[in-house]
Amino acid sequence: MSNTQGKKGNRNSGGAPAPRPSSGQQGMKFARRTASGRYLSLSREDMDYTESELAADYANYTVQIPPTPDNQPMMDGSEPRTVAMKAEEQYVANSLFTGGFNSVTRAHLMDKVIDSEVTHPQMAGVKAARCAMPACDGKAMRNERGEDMDPCECRFKICRDCYLDAQKDGCICPGCKEHYKIGEYADDDPNDVSSGKLHLQGPGGMNTNLLARNQNGEFDHNRWLFESSGTYGYGNAFMPKARMYDDDDQDEDGLGGDGGLPEQKPFKPLTRKIPMPLSIISPYRIFIVIRMFVLAFYLTWRIRNPNMEALWLWGMSIVCEIWFAFSWLLDMLPKVNPINRSTDLAVLKEKFETPSPSNPHGRSDLPGLDVFVSTADPEKEPVLTTANTILSILAVDYPVEKLACYVSDDGGALLTFEAMAEAPSFANIWVPFCKKHDIEPRNPDSYFSIKGDPTKGKRRSDFVKDRRKVKREYDEFKVGINGLPDSIRRRSDAFNAREDMKMLKHLRETGAEQPKVKKATWMADGTHWPGTWAVSSPDHAKGNHAGILQVMLRPPSPDPLYGMHDEEQLIDYSDVDIRLPMLVYMSREKRPGYDHNKKAGAMNALVRCSAVMSNAPFILNFDCDHYINNAQAVREAMCFMMDRGGERICFIQFPQRFEGIDPSDRYANHNTVFFDGNMRALDGLQGPMYVGTGCMFRRFALYGFDPPRTAEYTGWTFKKKKVTMFQQDPESDTQSLKTEDFDAELTAQLVPRRFGNSSAMLASIPVAEFQARPIADHPAILHGRPPGSLTVPRPPLDPHAVAEAVSVISCWYEDKTEWGDRVGWIYGSVTEDVVTGYRMHNRGWRSVYWISKRDAFLGTAPINMTDRLHQVLRWATGSVEIFFSRNNAFLASRKLMFLQRVAYLNVGIYPFTSMFLLTYCFIPALSLFSGFFIVQTLNVAFLCYLLTITITLIALGILEVKWSGIELEDWWRNEQFWLISGISAHFYAVVQGLLKVMAGIEISFTLTAKAAAEDNEDIYADLYVVKWSSLLIPPITIGMINIIAIAFAFARTVYSDNPRWGKFIGGGFFSFWVLAHLYPFAKGLMGRRGKTPTIVFVWSGLISITISLLWVAISPPDANSGGGVRGAGFQFP
Repeated sequence: MSNTQGKKGNRNSGGAPAPRPSSGQQGMKFARRTASGRYLSLSREDMDYTESELAADYANYTVQIPPTPDNQPMMDGSEPRTVAMKAEEQYVANSLFTGGFNSVTRAHLMDKVIDSEVTHPQMAGVKAARCAMPACDGKAMRNERGEDMDPCECRFKICRDCYLDAQKDGCICPGCKEHYKIGEYADDDPNDVSSGKLHLQGPGGMNTNLLARNQNGEFDHNRWLFESSGTYGYGNAFMPKARMYDDDDQDEDGLGGDGGLPEQKPFKPLTRKIPMPLSIISPYRIFIVIRMFVLAFYLTWRIRNPNMEALWLWGMSIVCEIWFAFSWLLDMLPKVNPINRSTDLAVLKEKFETPSPSNPHGRSDLPGLDVFVSTADPEKEPVLTTANTILSILAVDYPVEKLACYVSDDGGALLTFEAMAEAPSFANIWVPFCKKHDIEPRNPDSYFSIKGDPTKGKRRSDFVKDRRKVKREYDEFKVGINGLPDSIRRRSDAFNAREDMKMLKHLRETGAEQPKVKKATWMADGTHWPGTWAVSSPDHAKGNHAGILQVMLRPPSPDPLYGMHDEEQLIDYSDVDIRLPMLVYMSREKRPGYDHNKKAGAMNALVRCSAVMSNAPFILNFDCDHYINNAQAVREAMCFMMDRGGERICFIQFPQRFEGIDPSDRYANHNTVFFDGNMRALDGLQGPMYVGTGCMFRRFALYGFDPPRTAEYTGWTFKKKKVTMFQQDPESDTQSLKTEDFDAELTAQLVPRRFGNSSAMLASIPVAEFQARPIADHPAILHGRPPGSLTVPRPPLDPHAVAEAVSVISCWYEDKTEWGDRVGWIYGSVTEDVVTGYRMHNRGWRSVYWISKRDAFLGTAPINMTDRLHQVLRWATGSVEIFFSRNNAFLASRKLMFLQRVAYLNVGIYPFTSMFLLTYCFIPALSLFSGFFIVQTLNVAFLCYLLTITITLIALGILEVKWSGIELEDWWRNEQFWLISGISAHFYAVVQGLLKVMAGIEISFTLTAKAAAEDNEDIYADLYVVKWSSLLIPPITIGMINIIAIAFAFARTVYSDNPRWGKFIGGGFFSFWVLAHLYPFAKGLMGRRGKTPTIVFVWSGLISITISLLWVAISPPDANSGGGVRGAGFQFP
């Protein structure tokens, strides 16, 4: 007997075909609905009705029954995994995997990863009993708590390899010679989802009234369905909800007929978009329009009224002013629609972590998250800083089993490796401490450096004791990290000396000549480090070493693991989950002759490595000096991805916040005008740009695919047209798709050409796309996934997956693929972040800018003037590269909004403003030296235009301060540094870009001399250090020329028979404007306050004025000659 079902009735939670009912399950159930709405079972005798009667009152349902109180055919996800799987994970965690081009991938089993003792059971190199097999020195298998696993009742200690051999030899225990209990330790794990099947979770937490039996003592399924409002499996039988018994009220397209979905409830949004108050944004827009018209009239007036006395000066000024007006327009147009946002974490918890019919055990239904941390040189990027970043990630408030952290060491340094191996030792104490006492921030260095009362808001009586213990442990951890370089050096010297002695002994015995022993770098277990050695040698140098992969913390168990109450322990973690997220160290393979593409190449290697190992649908990337300051930030970001319309969001950019900046923020290091102004405004358009660290990505968007739905803007009016990109059946929104369904032009043969030849990598793509969808709990969710589809524990990590991960980080993997061109981080630019974000927006994706109440992430920034200018030089160089590449917004597709296009145009154009700005800063000095001004006379029209432009500029600045929430001083600091960087770093970037494009010459401006800070106690000591660089030449020249010009013009005007004070005031005003902007630069050149007496600068000014007056006295101006003394003074028509 069969029943023809619609597509909706055949869906399961994983999007795969429903598995067949097993022998322990009931395949079909016949039932009759009574007038009261109850369902009664029918016996065979009751089936003697006619076919018409059956069609009227009865329905046939093909049902796969889930576990009920009397039907438990399937194991729950909470059941322990098999011994073999645990042994595989333990083997992975204790092995260092290496491999690469023309080399075999090897797993080096390490008895000892670090010199210190390993305590946490998830850590690599954890202590364990020895295997009891003869001639075997392996470690016995251990469980999640670090306790020895005994596969047999005789408690015979056995390692992973010997256990696998015993299974092959008939599953006989080597100790008692009895068979292992197959039912308990078989390899057939019901929780294995590698086949693509997602097992249905059974209902949990049964009440005693649900266990009631019928009169025959059998379990009453109908009563259980009615009283529990449960659902029965993959079929289309379901328990009708309230007000759902009347067939006339049901909509066949609604949730009521969708094979068991719950009753439609009011949709609860996870996020809200908050527009700016009209009292602020309306005047802001009006002043933009007013200033546009005023600038147009002013420039028209300037063109029609040239200064015939100095056409050269007039021509220079008018060209600069036209460009400034154009540049200002590019900057202001994208700011017309700034918005704010809010999130609701309570709704997120209710939807994804609260028990429900689709998630009876209340397991987390949130998607996974892979966190990337990149570092390259332990000398420039201290390993203690990187370790603190890792600790803040491990302690973030997110389901532990859904979180994984990957550290990319592009230098391949043993120092970084051992520092990352030491971090979990302290995380064993730090992470539970943070969870127990709700610590913020979760970077231990920042937390223990906070000034103030640490007990504020703490209620637990053991907080002070716990904090004192953790503080002492952290001090010991820092001392251990700081001592790692010496420890590695001493260890390597000892092993190298031993090798020298062996070689010397060999020479004495044989008399043969042997090559000199290489000075290797040695690991703690007495083997060669496969990465970069302290003394470079072939295959062990920067840019020439094998790929390295080490699982520092193996994946945690799916269920909470609470600490044991031990009186010897000073900290009680008996009520705290002590599991830690997975931590992986990665150093991609590097070989001579390959372009490794710097940071972008390292990020792409992380994407591929994580896709094979954990394949979380979302990725969060950090620089090594940025840490998580708000433990809830990840959940807040996930609200946007899981909300309605979240499937169209490619990334969520957080503002970059910095600590250690001088209180006055002399060089605008906080960059608040950009992060709180420009980026907030772009959030009201298609979304903010990707600006580097602190950004959460959708993995599927990084693969170069289009969003499920997007919009195109066509015609001169940019008319909006909605477009559906996926090739799929509209009724199968909750089904998983194949890679070919995402792109019509991507055939099965072309997939390896785009992504490479890793089958595991290719298989992970549709899985990542499906898991990143929002929950389809409402008709408004157009492209979602079934509730509860991510509550199944992920399969365990095995050596084959790690070996595949080693192959995808090899130097040859990207050859003849689209990595770096369409897929992943884009190559070819210094600012790969902006280009990567632009490519996503150009394909129709949207992005979100999230400013949380508590700063999400904190990092460090250079406070030294020269370092800051070099940082800006790198950004500007990348912008020039963008302008001369195919990533120029002029070539954007129709999927990019007009104002978003304007914003990206400004990114590529703003460095060219430096040429006009540099010229304009010389114009006041030229005016003072020559005696002419940019206009012939300071008439009423010119002054009125100047006054109106100034007033509108001030009004816009004040209103922007209001809606962005920044301080007026921050706005002024930004204006000052805009001029300083514009006449130095931006100008050099333009020169560098033009030489590269026209002549193919690449120029790098680096520091030529460095002066070390003398005061190590002052955290701002680097602020006062003067580091000479060629970038300092243009600002110094402009400042000196304008000062001399003012003194010269003043002296000449005083000694003139017919002084022209109007021209002097006009030129002097603009010279003062230039000098006011250069004040932070001049202050930086002065160095530390108090070291250079103020009288020195007073004397310098007096000498300049005296020399100018002396020059005028020796060569006084001629009143009858041409020059600056003709005509009247300050005149009005």
